[in-house]
Amino acid sequence: MSAIEAGVRAPGSLWRSEIKATLSLAWPMVLTNLGQTAMTATDVMMMGRLGSDTLAAGALGSNLYFMPLIFGLGLMLATSPMMATELGRFRHSVRDVRRTVRQGLWLAVLIAIPVWIFLWNGEKILLAMGQEPALAHQAGIYLRWLQWAVLPFYGYIVLRSFISALERPGWALVIVFVAVATNVLLNWMFMFGNLGAPRLGIAGSGLATTISSVLMFVGMVLVVTLEKKFRRYHLFGRFWRPDWPRFKALLKLGLPIAGILAFEVTIFNAAAFLMGLINAPSLAAHAIALQIASISFMVPLGLNQAVTVRVGLAHGAGDPEGVTRAGWTSYAMGVGFMSLTALTMLLWPRVLISGFIDVADPVNGHVVDLAVSFLAFAALFQIVDGAQAVGAGMLRGLHDTTVPMIYAAFGYWGVGLPLGALLAFHFGFAGVGIWMGLSTGLAVVAVLLLTRWLRRDRLPARTGPIVMH
Repeated sequence: MSAIEAGVRAPGSLWRSEIKATLSLAWPMVLTNLGQTAMTATDVMMMGRLGSDTLAAGALGSNLYFMPLIFGLGLMLATSPMMATELGRFRHSVRDVRRTVRQGLWLAVLIAIPVWIFLWNGEKILLAMGQEPALAHQAGIYLRWLQWAVLPFYGYIVLRSFISALERPGWALVIVFVAVATNVLLNWMFMFGNLGAPRLGIAGSGLATTISSVLMFVGMVLVVTLEKKFRRYHLFGRFWRPDWPRFKALLKLGLPIAGILAFEVTIFNAAAFLMGLINAPSLAAHAIALQIASISFMVPLGLNQAVTVRVGLAHGAGDPEGVTRAGWTSYAMGVGFMSLTALTMLLWPRVLISGFIDVADPVNGHVVDLAVSFLAFAALFQIVDGAQAVGAGMLRGLHDTTVPMIYAAFGYWGVGLPLGALLAFHFGFAGVGIWMGLSTGLAVVAVLLLTRWLRRDRLPARTGPIVMH
């Protein structure tokens, strides 16, 4: 149901309608995010079977990979609020939606090139950061196979934003779970040399993820060109025709979104590098705890994506009450779910950890104990992590991205990381101190975003895409 259609319903049913519409839009996004995370989780699980050193090297490589990847992802995500707001204004809009998708794909190509150059030199970058040479070498091998997943992943995100803005995200779910199954099979083949494939070790994991990402993009291309509802947009017609006003509009909206994501994700990347300076067991335990926390985070992330569309539709339709309903509905869902996951992490940490490493093997005892302690703090920040994730999506639906980016920079890098490093290395808390800093940074950002949402009536009025022609 669109925001416009919801607006004509009786007042008593509007909140129920919003809950239903949000769930209908969010659950395929949540499962899609879980599927995408499952690819990384599969990589980590299988690396753990090759030994804790391989797991630590994979953690270094994947953290370096996500640093530039996430910035480009923010640029791709700018397509979602632009399309949603346009569809809120004109429900059957075709031309402006098509323009946004095309220029999003242009942006994907342009941003992938510097990312490739950066990742190709991954080993040198890790050595310059002071990481152990053996771990840096293995991580560099992994990155040179993994880096080619960047462009198809960006293309997939742009096309997923398109079908989500039309409130039809189910196809993305189907595609990503096919890709997950493919990734599991290819990891098993190339990492361990099964079914006649070469035994590539950690490099095989990178190759498997790259092939799976290509499959995701190709699958989405087939959907938008063959499915009747999407086919009428002719997304790839005259693909090479430039549209500089829309390209600049994407950059203007997308750069702050990229900044928000980069500040948030890179603090976890930096935390991994700090763990590497402590010792390899701390790094391996951090990789496990962070992967578990990342899986639970996929639910508020899905709500983040859904609320951007729902708020954007109501915003484009000029419906402030609809904006309020859309925002608070997703916010309550996100915080409520993360409260449950926090309880799970506190009560059953070893059960969760056992999916990544053999908890019964005495050799892994130190890593398991560290992971349990890290999960205790991961549980503490689950609620504020969900709050800041959904809060950012609520404001993004209003095209409010610049100030939230400043909040993210302050909370994560002005408070979280310095506090974590101080506690870890000056006060002797080691890895636990780093997680304490991460929790504090997330809490600061969550409070700032919520405060801005409560004052949203004071924000500059924006009733449509940044550029309209």
